[in-house]
Parts: sequence; structure tokens; C-alpha cells
Amino acid sequence: MDRIIILDFGSQVTQVIGRRVRELNVYCEIHPFNKFPFKDDGTSIPEDIKGLILSGSPFSVRDKNSPKVNLNNFIGKIPILGICYGAQLIADTYGGMVEASQTREYGRAELFVSEKGEPIFKDVPQASIVWMSHGDTITKLPEGAKLIASTASVQNAAYKIADKNIYAFQYHPEVFHSEYGGTMLRNFVIGICCCKNDWTTESFIETTVLQLREKLGKDEVILGLSGGVDSSVAAVLLHRAIGQNLHCIFVDNGLLRKNEFEEVLEQYKGMGLNVRGVRAADRFMEALHGISDPEGKRKAIGKTFIDVFDSEAQKITNAKWLAQGTIYPDVIESSSVKGPSATIKSHHNVGGLPEKMNLKIVEPLRSLFKDEVRRTGIALGIKKELISRHPFPGPGLGIRVLGEVSKEKLNILKEADHIFISNLRSYMTELPPASNGLSYNTNNSANNTSDSKNLIPLYDAIWQAGTILLPVRSVGVMGDERTYEYTIALRAVVSNDGMTADWVHLPYDFLAKVSNEIINKVKGVNRVCYDISSKPPATIEWE
Repeated sequence: MDRIIILDFGSQVTQVIGRRVRELNVYCEIHPFNKFPFKDDGTSIPEDIKGLILSGSPFSVRDKNSPKVNLNNFIGKIPILGICYGAQLIADTYGGMVEASQTREYGRAELFVSEKGEPIFKDVPQASIVWMSHGDTITKLPEGAKLIASTASVQNAAYKIADKNIYAFQYHPEVFHSEYGGTMLRNFVIGICCCKNDWTTESFIETTVLQLREKLGKDEVILGLSGGVDSSVAAVLLHRAIGQNLHCIFVDNGLLRKNEFEEVLEQYKGMGLNVRGVRAADRFMEALHGISDPEGKRKAIGKTFIDVFDSEAQKITNAKWLAQGTIYPDVIESSSVKGPSATIKSHHNVGGLPEKMNLKIVEPLRSLFKDEVRRTGIALGIKKELISRHPFPGPGLGIRVLGEVSKEKLNILKEADHIFISNLRSYMTELPPASNGLSYNTNNSANNTSDSKNLIPLYDAIWQAGTILLPVRSVGVMGDERTYEYTIALRAVVSNDGMTADWVHLPYDFLAKVSNEIINKVKGVNRVCYDISSKPPATIEWE
């Protein structure tokens, strides 16, 4: 299988490059610039590696300690594409000049292709919109380079070094704002690197099942189910490989949505999984008592889960493996371009369990992005209502009750959340265009029963939605009586990858219906607000 290697220099959108390449049905891997998947002396590049992409970076190539890589080991051996910092690094390395811009160039720009017939610009019009995001600019091209595109403010927006098979863009073709960026990446990956686009969901399932059978043999495997997409797909994939030797544990921490434990447990049993449901809500509530700090709540929930899960897992004799729903973004985020000391977060979904349980780890989804996990689940026959579920935080409603968690607050939040989510599932609408270049998830609709292709359930058009119980009370009037009750905030965002998000412009009549229903039916609430914050500067979750 052909591979494209992406060297990460710390850009916030490096993962987006990977997703764009994968969308071409070409397998790619992202590695820190200083951690190669092969010897970086240039003497042993595997034959299946067909090209190299250098990502952007928050650093400046002019800085003494900026990340560098010895490109001489690759030049002439495989095609190279430099993006933003990658383009500047190539210029700086081979006799060009990179200088600080008078102003930071950020946002949309019109790209003019100056050289017709360039393979990198096949099917790209002479003028198109691209996305700029850089503080430095290339003021002199490297030796042997040829200018192939410019913008009004950036002369050297794209260049190539023909004898070295190098292409370089000052802009970001991977982001949605670049109109023909996907076409440019396709031209590089398929046209210039000559990759076969055979990385498909079906080939992944077939290959992974065979590998799991060979790796696990007749060993017993334990998997903690969360009710989410990742662990569910991992479970079905493992079940296809080893059958009843997979033992699934689904813990009710009391922080799930209303009726979620019972409903999801029945779904799992209907899928033929060997699953055990464990009710442990009281233990989690005891662990959360008196804690209001968000990080403190996360740690308390995580520790309690480890204790509960370990206790149940001990009942399964001869287990040798712990399966986890780790996906590729988790793996990437566990490796920093600054080295292990600057790791962003652990990619293990259940911190502490491997050491405590003395089990080996198996992660069948660790090479997949989120959208690929969903497609795999559909191909495995998992019901779409489970596959299309919105992302849900690991600590559950524990971080949607702001401040200290109590049973009273949880019950209020569960009822309000149930009303919000139920209405999102039943309300059919045609949404207006999303802002900030984001697109609604209309192609992921799992429950579209409308005759009109333009009408979809609100739930299926939204990346993530939920309710938040605020730690404040306000005065209200209900039945001619003064009330002093809680406020519920509604949150609904649209996103392409979860890295950036924008609030959804929900219809006014929908918001009015949900607000009235929550206030009328949920005792303890007399006010409903809608969060219209984008990410950044806000985050999707409040805690």
C-alpha cells in the first residue's frame, strides 16, 4: 500500500493535511519532524513511501531554535511538497531568503497561477481563493526555483524546483477556505507522487481483521465500552476477528444522558457483543462530592472508572489484552514536535489501566480519523443512529454541570438535555449557510426520511450539541409566584474536524419551542440561554 509521509512542524492544521490525503483513498502518516518512521539518512526510504509533505508551523525559520530537517536525504528520491513553513524552510535551506512581513498575512487571498500547464495546478482555474496564515514571507526564491503563482500581496506564493521534484505553497491548500486546495493536493499525491488510491474502508476492515486474528489468537480481550462511536466500532471489529473471546464492560457512571445506559446496552446486545453492564453511579457521586474544579472532577471521574473497571475485569480470567478505542488524532497528539516532555496528552483512553492490570494493549482504530471510524462502523453494519451520535465528553455530564455535581443538578440537566436532543432529532429543516467557511454535516444524515434532499434533522446537521447547567440562579415568575431557579445554556456547534467550530444558527421557532418545553417540564429551571460563542476563542465544552 502506497504511503505519503507528513512531517509535522507544529501546525494546528497538520491533521487536516492528513485527512485531505486520506479522502483521496491514499494512506498517509503524520510524524514529528524529528521522529521518522524509517532511517533519516536517506539510504533506506521504503518503496511504499511515495511522497513527503512538510507542514506549517508556529515557528519562524529565522529563529535559531526553529525545527529543521535535513532535506538532502530526500531530495531527488521522492517528491516533496512544502506548505507555509515547509515552503519557507525549503527556501531558507537552498539559497532563498525569508523575511518578516510588515504585517501578518492572514485570511483569504486571490491566487493567480502564472505558469499554465503546471501539473500541480491541473484543473485549477487561473484565479482562485486560498488561505494565508504567516508572519514571514519568501522574498527570494531558492536556487533553481521557478515562480508558478502569486497573490496581490505575496509575490512568491507558490514555486517549484523542477530538478529536485519540489513544490512549495506559501498558503494552506488543506483548509476548506482554499477553494481548489483539495485539487492541488490530489495533483501532488495522485499525479506527481503516482499513489494508487486503494486505501478504502473495505480494505481496512479486511486487513485489520486478519491482523487481529494473527495477533490475538485465542487470547481473551477486555474492552471498556462508553456508548460512543470509537469504542463501539472497535468492539464490532474485534468481535468479527475473535468472537466471544472479546469481553466488553459498559459502566454506568451516572453521568450519561437520560436512559442512555439502558438503551445503548440493549443496542450492544442486539449486535451480538459479549457485554456486561455495571451500575456504579453511587461510587462516582461519592467521588465527586465537594469537588467543583473542572480538572479535579475529571481526575475523580477517571480514577473511579479505573477502580470500577479493574474490579469487573478481574472477574474475567485469563485475559491478556486490553482493547481501547484510540484513534489517530489521539496518537498524533501524544507526540509533540518538541519531544516527549511537551506531549499534549496521553493517547490512551483509559489512563492508568494498562499498568494496573498488567495487560497488553490492542488498538484496532489507531490509524483512523474520526470520519473514517464512522465509515468503518457503517461498513461493519452498525446501526446509523449509533454511528451518527454526536461526540460526548469522557467525563459525561459531570463537566456540563458547572461547579460541584449533585444528584439534583444531574437530574435537572438530564431532563433538559433529553428535551433538547429529542427536538433536534425530530425537527426537519433547511439550514442557512454556515459562517467562517465551515460546512454543515448534511452528508452524514443517518435519519433523513424527508422527500426533500434539502431537509434534514437538525441533529444530523450538527457536529455536537448539549445542555449546560449554570451554577447560578435567577429570579423568575411562574404561576404568579416568584421563582429563584437554575439557568440552562444550550450549545450547538458545526465543525469539520472539531479543531475549530462555529455556533449553529438554530431557527428561532425551534429555540422558542425548546425553551418553553424545558421551563414548563423541568422543575428547577426558569431561564434558558443559547451559547453563540465560536471556537476559538471559546471551547465546545464549557469545562
